[in-house]
Amino acid sequence: MQGIYLKFYAYEFEQHHGMLLYEWLLEFAKKQGIKGGSAFRGIAGYGRHGQIHVEHFFELSANVPVVITFVISEEVCSTFLELLKKEKINLFYIKIPVEHGSLLENSSPSK
Repeated sequence: MQGIYLKFYAYEFEQHHGMLLYEWLLEFAKKQGIKGGSAFRGIAGYGRHGQIHVEHFFELSANVPVVITFVISEEVCSTFLELLKKEKINLFYIKIPVEHGSLLENSSPSK
């Protein structure tokens, strides 16, 4: 199937409505009916302001980058982005056309 790979970039401790932004974004997507999403914590990175964020072994509050991803249809992507714009969140995103599918259609996950 054809769809969109939608990636958002945030920092680990960014918040929205009193929640960590990446958690809020996953919850918001779930409420919109999006079937799945993931958040990945980076070990280092920098954004538009040029400040490098690096996690060190003894550092507990590095505020490292987090990438939040979804694979969705073009229609769902457009609707989702419009809803997020209404939330007035300053989020950088990447939207990539993607082919996706499952090797075992209509099966439950193995244990």
